[in-house]
Amino acid sequence: MELERVKTLGVKPPQNLWEYKAVNPGKSLFLLYALKSSPRLSMLYMYLFDYTETFLPFIHTTCPLQEEDEEDIITKFIDLQNPTWTQWREFLVKYVFLPYQLLAEFAWDWLEVHYWTSRFIIVNAMLLSVLELFSFWRLWSTSQLRSLPRLMWGHFWKISTQGLLVAIFWPVIPHFVCNCLFYWALYFNPIINIDLVVKKIRRLETQAM
Repeated sequence: MELERVKTLGVKPPQNLWEYKAVNPGKSLFLLYALKSSPRLSMLYMYLFDYTETFLPFIHTTCPLQEEDEEDIITKFIDLQNPTWTQWREFLVKYVFLPYQLLAEFAWDWLEVHYWTSRFIIVNAMLLSVLELFSFWRLWSTSQLRSLPRLMWGHFWKISTQGLLVAIFWPVIPHFVCNCLFYWALYFNPIINIDLVVKKIRRLETQAM
């Protein structure tokens, strides 16, 4: 109903990340950390609880139809239709095997609007993909794949608990602290992940020797 009211009144939706953050500070912080820590669960959450406002623009950007390629990035977010089976097929394959690639593709579509910020997101998505690959390789090489369901359940419980705690204490968290957390995850987390990837590679080289 709110979306229809906005369309009727002719109010423009947020045109960039900073306008979206100003309108939705809590959701922006949640999506930033959730997509970084658990992209699959976050996209499932977007589908179940934030379908029209968040999931539809996301899937239409990462898995566009052929005729959508020439449209303006803001214009194509208006009156979005449900995804086709072709879009769902492409999305689900990436969702299962390369979830961080979806984030990189979404950021790539915003390069003209956010030149440096999009590049930070793309680099971080690549690093997180490498770290996830290292994690699966460790489970495979140590014959611990049977423990994967238990690890997944532990991860789900951890993310759910953290999200619930943030939702409870959100009204009393200072705005300055939220901004610091937002910019830390956006611009400094890639630097930390570079160090983690280098350490993982050195560890593999040591084991090989």
